[in-house]
Amino acid sequence: EETVSADADESVQDFDAALAEDELADDAEAEAAAKPGISHVRLATIAGLVVVLALAGLVGWLGFRTYESRQLEDQRQLFLQVGRQGAINLTTIDWEHAEADVQRILDSATGTFYDDFQQRAAPFIDVVKQAQSKSVGMVTEAGLESESDTEASVLVAVTVQTSNAGAAEQQPRLWRMRVTVQDVGDDQVKVSNVEFVP
Repeated sequence: EETVSADADESVQDFDAALAEDELADDAEAEAAAKPGISHVRLATIAGLVVVLALAGLVGWLGFRTYESRQLEDQRQLFLQVGRQGAINLTTIDWEHAEADVQRILDSATGTFYDDFQQRAAPFIDVVKQAQSKSVGMVTEAGLESESDTEASVLVAVTVQTSNAGAAEQQPRLWRMRVTVQDVGDDQVKVSNVEFVP
C-alpha cells in the first residue's frame, strides 16, 4: 500500500507539474498573441512612407535639374541677344545723332573694347558728320560659337544699308562679325571684343 500510495503521490505531483507547465505555456502564447510583431497596416504605412520620400527626393532632383537647365538657357539667350544688339549698335549710325549712337555703343561695351572705342569716338563722330553718313544694320543670322559661365562668342551676320550726302544709292553690304560678350555682374552682359570675319 505504501508503494502504491507513493506512486500515486508521485503521479499527482507529475500531473500538477505538467498542468503548471501547460498553464505557463498557455500564458506565454496568450502574451505572444497580445503583442504581435508588426501588423500588416503598420507595415503598409512604413512602405508607403518610404515610397513617398523616394518620390519627393526624385521630384526635388528633377525640379533642380529643370531650374538649372532653364538658367543655362536664359544665359545663352542673354548672350545671344547682347551679341545681336552689339552688332546692330555698331552698324546703325546716323550723322544727325552720332553722339547718341556712339554713347549707345559705349554703354554696351566693356574692357579693352570700351577703352579702344572711347579713344576713337571723337574722330569717328567727326568723320560721320562730315560725310553726312547714315547706316542701318539688320541682323540676318546669329548664333553662339562658344560659351562659358561668364562669356560667349557670338557669330552675327549683318546686312548694312549705308548712304552718304551727294553719293549714289549704295548696295547693302553683308558683314560677318564675331562679337565677344562678357558677364560683368549684376545681371549685365556687355560687348568685350568685336572681330570682322571674312
